[in-house]
Amino acid sequence: MKLHRYLYVISIGLMFSLSSCKAYFIPVDSFKRQFAVWDTSKFKQVKTQGPKGKVTTYKVYPIIAINCVDKHGNPVLLPNSPALEIRFTDINNKITLFYFDRIFVKGDSIQSLQPSFVSSRVKAIPLNTVKHIEIRDGGKKLKYVN
Repeated sequence: MKLHRYLYVISIGLMFSLSSCKAYFIPVDSFKRQFAVWDTSKFKQVKTQGPKGKVTTYKVYPIIAINCVDKHGNPVLLPNSPALEIRFTDINNKITLFYFDRIFVKGDSIQSLQPSFVSSRVKAIPLNTVKHIEIRDGGKKLKYVN
């Protein structure tokens, strides 16, 4: 009986560990190389759909995958998705969270279109103060639709 409970607890723990969000990292220099050259005139309009069916339209840079590294420093090519979240930690350890497909680099700042009820607004952070970049699937059930 105790063995059965033990196996049950192990299987639940294994299920949670396998389903948890994996974090990847983008070295700041790599981020600058990959994203500082984006031309906003090349943005395309996309539609995303949430779990309740709500469709949102906005413009994104047409990127298929992101070059990043896993926690062991191994290179990973992470497919783009509207559910990807990117976390920027600055030199004061302040964390700023954006949806990856809504960011763009303009001059010396990282900007993101922030959805709101009335309209969209842009939030910006200085690129030269970023010391750490983490990217992960936020677990939101968002998908691109035609």
